Amino acid sequence: MKTPLFRTAPGGLRMTRRTAVKLSLGAAASGLATPALSQGTSDKILIGVPASLSTPYGVADDTDHINGTMLAVEEINAAGGVLGREIEIFVADVDKLSPESARQSIAACIDRKVHAISNSFIFAPIPAMDESAKYKCPYVQGNTQRAATDAYRENPEKYSHVFQTDPSEVNYGWTYPLWLKKMEETGVWKPKNRKIHIVAEQVAYCQTILKAAREAIPNYDFELAEVTDIQFPVNDWSPVIRRLKEVDAAAIMIDHWVAAEYAAFCKQFAADPVPDSLVYLQYGPSQPEFLELGGRATEGFCWSTVLGVYGDETGQAFRHKYLERYPEYVGNMGLVYTGNGYDIVQYLRLVWEATGNPEDFAANCAWIRANPYRGVCGMMNMNNERQEGLHYPDNGFDNQAAKLEEGMAQLFVQVQDGEHKIVWPNEIAESTLRPAPWWS
Repeated sequence: MKTPLFRTAPGGLRMTRRTAVKLSLGAAASGLATPALSQGTSDKILIGVPASLSTPYGVADDTDHINGTMLAVEEINAAGGVLGREIEIFVADVDKLSPESARQSIAACIDRKVHAISNSFIFAPIPAMDESAKYKCPYVQGNTQRAATDAYRENPEKYSHVFQTDPSEVNYGWTYPLWLKKMEETGVWKPKNRKIHIVAEQVAYCQTILKAAREAIPNYDFELAEVTDIQFPVNDWSPVIRRLKEVDAAAIMIDHWVAAEYAAFCKQFAADPVPDSLVYLQYGPSQPEFLELGGRATEGFCWSTVLGVYGDETGQAFRHKYLERYPEYVGNMGLVYTGNGYDIVQYLRLVWEATGNPEDFAANCAWIRANPYRGVCGMMNMNNERQEGLHYPDNGFDNQAAKLEEGMAQLFVQVQDGEHKIVWPNEIAESTLRPAPWWS
């Protein structure tokens, strides 16, 4: 049995077992009582971390984000802190799908007078950004949403403090057909036809990816044969799989976001697959529960993330120390927000050391804009019109990087022998594409 990262605390929230880091837990979104584990004093540097603690979704990503955040905080505090001050984190519970909860979680951070906000993602980013605009501490996150970075472009003064460390979700749709061509060029995948079948969930995030895919597919030698709509929660994939078999496309994209439902899809698909189809699952398999729940049925499925821990020397070193700190994740480590949570804190450390004043929000935001940072998930360069990370490889659309070290690489991954292996881009690949079990 795994050792849990958190244990039950007063009010029903959960707290870290680690005592080296002082962790404040807020219940902004849930209305629960705040446990008095740490009150945060003026000599501390406080980072607010909105996170899903009580919702049935988002917990896996946010647990990863908190774990990575705490790992960085522990390292920095053990080395003497920042400017002689220790870092603390304050976690505010949030429902990622609720605009009001998003606003309340940010308000809770402001009430605590945090020096910065580190967030994985919120599906209602604008209300959160609007609330933070009243305060303007650095708000650094991995939201992956073009609607949010468009808001910055349209009103850079209002949202000058909001930084999206990674490229936006449009790149999932824009890069997908490029990846198909690259996989075809390997000779491992031999498309039985030129058809693509996309299964799309209705949340705005997934619909934006679908729209981007529609834009990009005509640039390559494939056709979008059909789009099948789904609605969260998906309790039975049988009708979807039946339609997938009828269309019989060479390439299938499941444009969804819930790891547990992806795992259920893999089990049903593996039992009755579409022969010889290359199946790509949008992002969700990055969450540890995908492999836990899907087991052997996940073998051969592919997925990608525009924000992930590289497989290079820097990335491998991070993976090693993360698993040393959290051994319960050996063999099934989250590869996305573990690294992003860690990178954000290390980035903030450099900011505060450079300006010498964590309380000077304007100076700290200006430093972030002017100084890109290469972390375990690649280069965070937000000095552009959208204040979002540059995407690599260049897919022909906007906000792209021509070279790997100038941007953040979108990692394409395949489950191989029960583990996630990066198969493209080639510069940082850990393996190559393998035939899926349902290929002849």
